[in-house]
Amino acid sequence: MVLTTLVALIGAGAAVASVNSQGSQETVAADTAPAAVLKLGYFGNITHGPALAGVEKGIFAKDLGATALETQVFTTGPATVEALNAGAIDAAYLGPNPALNSFVKSGGESIRIIAGVASGGAQFVVRPSITNAEDLRGKTIATPQLGGTQDVALRKWLADRGLVTNTSGGGDVTITPTTNAQTLRLFQDGKIDGAWVAEPWTSRLVLQAGAKVLVNEADLWDKGEFSTTVLAVNKSFLDEHPQTVQALLKGHVESVDWLDKNPDDAATVINEALKVAIGKPLEEDVIARSLSELKFTSDPLAATFPTLLAHGVSAGVSKPADLNGLFDLTLLNNVLKAAGEKPVSAAGLGTE
Repeated sequence: MVLTTLVALIGAGAAVASVNSQGSQETVAADTAPAAVLKLGYFGNITHGPALAGVEKGIFAKDLGATALETQVFTTGPATVEALNAGAIDAAYLGPNPALNSFVKSGGESIRIIAGVASGGAQFVVRPSITNAEDLRGKTIATPQLGGTQDVALRKWLADRGLVTNTSGGGDVTITPTTNAQTLRLFQDGKIDGAWVAEPWTSRLVLQAGAKVLVNEADLWDKGEFSTTVLAVNKSFLDEHPQTVQALLKGHVESVDWLDKNPDDAATVINEALKVAIGKPLEEDVIARSLSELKFTSDPLAATFPTLLAHGVSAGVSKPADLNGLFDLTLLNNVLKAAGEKPVSAAGLGTE
């Protein structure tokens, strides 16, 4: 089904309505205009597959229409949030914990999570000689960045097994914030003993550096479902340009659907996008393993976010907070309904 957008300007109280193929109409915006430009951030990670495919196949550009698309590739969630909060970008694909931290620190004024992107695809990989948590005592482990989603997951897992860490790198296990590319080199050089990372870096460490999986994060969650990547937007941009955000979401949903329905072509398209994003494609075995470890989904799995926050609090990188308002899934659900797909839930943490 095709979503069309009808813009009706009615004086100062103008509204924008989305019209689906059955002719039903849902008001989604106030007296605002589409943005001239949408600045979108994402990573060169497989867990950001819908962003990579959406850009590479021109899906976003098509659905944004007259709104120009500008993209920026990031390597860490906290850096992405900083750009998002500052207005250097308008929307971003990023991990859930940096999005949570931004929302909490701003008192709910900085961002809104508007869609899910990926579930799964994060693992704790180590040297083959390490077989249990106690073997990690005195070892050095990398995560992409302090306070990032995998950093929180590692700290929580270690704490549950009686291993103390702190945010300055001390404790029973040394956790060192390291970019993913550096993590691969340091592991190959014997300077770190493992890493909690997302795809494709887990697969690269396993297939190219001889690491083994100690923990598949999916095993720690009910039904194996946990959010690895979400799509968030600057709250002011959402308020000012809801039509543009809905167009972005239309492209996002189309990208997720395309990846799900075309698994044989997904690796090729993502690899072409990675040539642009990070300068080179992945090996075929790496991308194949990466895609087998995750699921692309527009559902942000909102019900898991109180647990994610609790993990961040226990890890010392977050503070207790009310998460009501974190999600605004209204526009996403308009798009999903128009496409004949089931709406998703904000789990009482926002609008839907």
